[in-house]
Amino acid sequence: MPSELSASARRVQEALLAAGAEFEVVELPESTRTAQEAAQAVGCQVGQIAKSLVFKARTSGKPVMVIASGAHRVDLSRVEALVGEPVALADPDFVRQATGFAIGGVPPLGHLEPLITYLDEGLKEHETIWAAAGTPHAVFSLKADDLPQLTGGSFAQVV
Repeated sequence: MPSELSASARRVQEALLAAGAEFEVVELPESTRTAQEAAQAVGCQVGQIAKSLVFKARTSGKPVMVIASGAHRVDLSRVEALVGEPVALADPDFVRQATGFAIGGVPPLGHLEPLITYLDEGLKEHETIWAAAGTPHAVFSLKADDLPQLTGGSFAQVV
């Protein structure tokens, strides 16, 4: 594991290793905070960016993560149908409390608590995808089919 990784990126690398995944977290000088910035930084299409969006279930208060293609907009009504209750995009404090990471660097795994997770089927259209790795400058590449095992989530119509 690269020792020069920041603490948050190193935490993601350790979570990947603990999950039996051999993906390598890399930190870039360019920002990867948004899907567009991430695509530019790694030299891929925006659709290859797996953006992690955290929602808060309004009745239960549970965190819900949707990992969507950077080219897609999540449809709240579809997420609500999957969760079985209304949801709202979580505020930064809730995101950090649930995941341990700040918005702009939330990875698909390594969170402080288990998250209900749904995966955008559109990610499967790409050979390689890129996900955030703990900071707005850290990413790792993987295949969409690796996401269910890493996240405990399932593919669904979320866009």
